[in-house]
Amino acid sequence: MSSPPSSSSGKALDFEAASKSAVASVESLKFKPQDDIAGGVQVTSFSEIVDEVTLHFQIIRLAKQIYVWIGSTSANLGNLYAAAPTRPNNTVSVTSILGGVSDNTGSGIARRLVLKTGLNIIVACNIPKNNPMLEANAEKKLIEKLIALGYSRPKSQSSVPGLSSS
Repeated sequence: MSSPPSSSSGKALDFEAASKSAVASVESLKFKPQDDIAGGVQVTSFSEIVDEVTLHFQIIRLAKQIYVWIGSTSANLGNLYAAAPTRPNNTVSVTSILGGVSDNTGSGIARRLVLKTGLNIIVACNIPKNNPMLEANAEKKLIEKLIALGYSRPKSQSSVPGLSSS
């Protein structure tokens, strides 16, 4: 094998250097393990049978907020609520982003999740309407999972004075 002419040898070296640089750039863009990055995204999905209804849950943990979807029979988004701790009274504000004002399925869950976690919460809720026991039991399963994942704040950090965070 003969070596390329000297004029193309410089181009070959330039291409090789550019190729190594590109590989290094791509390597730096790869996802790193959760422990290595502050504010990484963690997605958890699970299903539970609650009051004879199969409910599906998805929790997406971002840097300073949690997105929760609860659904039953279809993968529709449902009503969407945003809740956040507010100052100066250490209360919680909730607003409806999608869905009717008369149907508040999920708004209470969003409010209580803020109290439990201290984080901003987005809740999409697509469960049967007018079934307060199903909603309460769905919230109970969700909170059990959030505690298991380590997303609840310690009891001593309750955001509302006199309110237990359990």
